[in-house]
Amino acid sequence: MTSPVLGPTPAGVGPDVSRMQAIVTRLAGDDFAGRRTGSPGGRAAAHWLAEQLRAAGATVDLDEFAVPGAVREVYATPQLVFVDGDSRSLVFRREFCEHLASADLPRSRTGPLAAVGDLDLAGAWVLEDAWSPERAAAVAAAGAAGLLVPRGTDAAGWMPKMIVGPATVDLPVLAVRSDIHDQMRGAVGRATVTATMPLHMVDVIGSNVVATFRPPQAGTLAVLLTAHFDGVGDDPDARFPAACDNASGVAASLEAAHVLHLTLPPEVGLAVALLDAEETGAHGSGHHARFVEEGTFVINLDGAAQLGDAAHVEAGGPARPLLAALDAAGRQVDVPLKAAAMPSDNRRYAAAGFAAVGIGMGMPGYQTPAETPDRVEPDTLDRAARLIIATVAQLVSSRRLPLPTSRRCASRSRRVRRARE
Repeated sequence: MTSPVLGPTPAGVGPDVSRMQAIVTRLAGDDFAGRRTGSPGGRAAAHWLAEQLRAAGATVDLDEFAVPGAVREVYATPQLVFVDGDSRSLVFRREFCEHLASADLPRSRTGPLAAVGDLDLAGAWVLEDAWSPERAAAVAAAGAAGLLVPRGTDAAGWMPKMIVGPATVDLPVLAVRSDIHDQMRGAVGRATVTATMPLHMVDVIGSNVVATFRPPQAGTLAVLLTAHFDGVGDDPDARFPAACDNASGVAASLEAAHVLHLTLPPEVGLAVALLDAEETGAHGSGHHARFVEEGTFVINLDGAAQLGDAAHVEAGGPARPLLAALDAAGRQVDVPLKAAAMPSDNRRYAAAGFAAVGIGMGMPGYQTPAETPDRVEPDTLDRAARLIIATVAQLVSSRRLPLPTSRRCASRSRRVRRARE
């Protein structure tokens, strides 16, 4: 392990941008290999983050949980060769990629190019205009070699990587860049396709990094800062640094907690949960929400790389006091706020009855090899950390407001006590 990035900071000093940048660069580095849940890189990242939090003064636990039957892994680089007179090898993630419903095809399979509606699909690679599990089943029943469906790219020409998706079907499915898919249609009946799709399902163990700076006390304000640290993981021949999604959010949340620990009144409860398995369906937050104390305010940051015109905000649960504090903080630190969908870990806490907000401040290069540390703007990191710090300060100043409760809180509190016993 390297020495901790976090260390002593004099009280009253604001966020340290260089420290946040160092955290982003470290998390996006080769040692952590894209930080996919359950991978050696993901586990190493969890341990490194625990080291940072301990150095900042927190008591830290690594809380493991199972994620069965969710993660798809590309375990070798897929191949796709299109022959229509000339032979053309397509580039993985630029011109084609896996469809997550695909069956595993580790060895190359060659067949003529056909289209849905052709009388004989046996042994053919079949072009389909859109994904449909029912059509895939019909094509498989006809004995096809595989299915080719269209897919777009991002503005930089990448096909972003995902690791969870629909149920697996009984034949290989490849997603082909839409313009190339159109070109293939003109070669039906004369061209051939040779392809592999080495893709399988893996059961994994996730690990949340749960840190307590000061435990909540009955009747006092308690705040939980959350951000997911996992990414989609590297491809066999390509790095996925995951600097924006969500090393940036982790760095800003860590820095905010570091400053708050030194500046908050001692009776205020402060905790951090750096969450695993967000990319697999927010399993980490779903697991952790069962153990959070009743009345805790949850602030989740997913992306702090490129603010743009406004931070996106989604509130859930009994969040009115928290949303009011966030609104006041946004005006105070000059971060415009915009109501928008934030489908991240905040939803798991809101569903469990907590006052929760999700904040997003940009993810350029989202889930591609272009999601590098240089895409993370220092000013956005600074403003994200200041927004969180100011929001918590606003909550403290208005702490005479009733703490958020719901009918689910009492039963959840009983479950927490039973789990700990």
